[in-house]
Amino acid sequence: MSNVSGIIKSIQDIMRKDVGVDGDAQRISQLVWMFFLKILDDREEELELLDDDFTSPMPENLRWCNWAKDAEGITGDALLDFVNNELFPKLKELPSTGAEGQRATVIKNVFGDAYNYMKSGTLMRQVINKINEIDFNASDDRHTFGDIYEQILKDLQSAGNAGEFYTPRAVTQFMVDILDPKLDEKVFDPACGTGGFLACTVDHKRAKYEKSAEDRETLQKSIFGVEKKSLPHLLAVTNMVLHGIDVPTNIRHSNTLSRPLVDYSESDRVQVILTNPPFGGMEEDGIENNFPASFRTRETADLFLVLIIHLLKEGGRAGVVLPDGTLFGEGIKTRIKEKLLTECNLHTIVRLPNGVFNPYTGIKTNLLFFTKGEPTKDVWFYEHPYPEGYKSYSKTKPMKIEEFEPEKAWWNNREENDHAWKVSFDDIKANNFNLDIKNPNIQAATHMDPAELLEKFNKNQQDMIATQDKLKSILADALNRLAGE
Repeated sequence: MSNVSGIIKSIQDIMRKDVGVDGDAQRISQLVWMFFLKILDDREEELELLDDDFTSPMPENLRWCNWAKDAEGITGDALLDFVNNELFPKLKELPSTGAEGQRATVIKNVFGDAYNYMKSGTLMRQVINKINEIDFNASDDRHTFGDIYEQILKDLQSAGNAGEFYTPRAVTQFMVDILDPKLDEKVFDPACGTGGFLACTVDHKRAKYEKSAEDRETLQKSIFGVEKKSLPHLLAVTNMVLHGIDVPTNIRHSNTLSRPLVDYSESDRVQVILTNPPFGGMEEDGIENNFPASFRTRETADLFLVLIIHLLKEGGRAGVVLPDGTLFGEGIKTRIKEKLLTECNLHTIVRLPNGVFNPYTGIKTNLLFFTKGEPTKDVWFYEHPYPEGYKSYSKTKPMKIEEFEPEKAWWNNREENDHAWKVSFDDIKANNFNLDIKNPNIQAATHMDPAELLEKFNKNQQDMIATQDKLKSILADALNRLAGE
């Protein structure tokens, strides 16, 4: 088995020597299109074994196996010339017709946003040879690459994309487990980033519900996502191929908010929405005009919440990551929360502790779970505690899925406890729909006046001395009696 982690590190070291690749974002972008072609090639190799009629949508000379696989193959200026003047132009214009039209569309879309930054064909050959050490048809390599892939995503966040945070795997896993999307339910992430929620959903459906070739086909057609920025979109598509979604045409490169709400029809609605929309960001001028007048704002997270309510089918379920600001905000935020609580059953808010998104942001976040089509009667709050001995999370001490076991055990048999409490709709409405409700079951420490504390301490000391004197007296009496006998 190859050492995937070591290979990625070697590749990044080689790329640092290339004068054309400037910084983390370009290095990751370069890595991703190359990995995409290798992952695609390994998958096509597998499909050729399974299906005698399979044909690749790419011209033979552009397939990875025909120009990249041989370690002694094309290199230097000849390789650079091939990549820049043949591979890229042809893949950007790949004809998307015929039996393999959808596959061609995916490749064409990926290369529409990709760019070759490398200026040295010799260094590029070294990178390609390193990539060839990974076999994406070997389950160990694929699984290990999944972990490394997450590291690449974290590097991307470190490269500094405001308003975008890598959602920890423990959070995505918990939300998917709780919503439990069934095989045929359409699952949509309207701000899918690099595809974390969707990849987790694919794994969940495959493990729990996929039993046959028809099930596999149903699963493939049930995953939908939209991402506004080109590099995260490219990562999301690659992530889907890595997770066995062979033709991820439903992962679109667009801004979900740019489509007017009135343009959506019943056929656009879905059963499940899982998302961590960007927060803290502001949308460009005019985007808010796609929404009804009473909900017009340029704050991204607020617009997404209105959109999510709109896009759920009756009885549809959502799990959404939102900042504290949404919970206590007023004005338009109040109107949005009123809409949420009257049109949906906001049955649970899981309040996460500080540092879940370290080192990208210290903003406190919450997981909102709601079902469309019935008004809210009560909102249950669950305050997620730090694991014992933790004061925060970090790169070396990230959040773990096991931490959510108490929530899972409590979920279907709810009772108030140290971490869980319930608030009625009437109380929330009376408080102007403020959802920033503190845990009433944790008593605040009482802070006494220093003089009172000193007096209390002195009294305790006196009581202790009196008790000691009493014990000494009893002991002395006992010893005297023994001596007299």
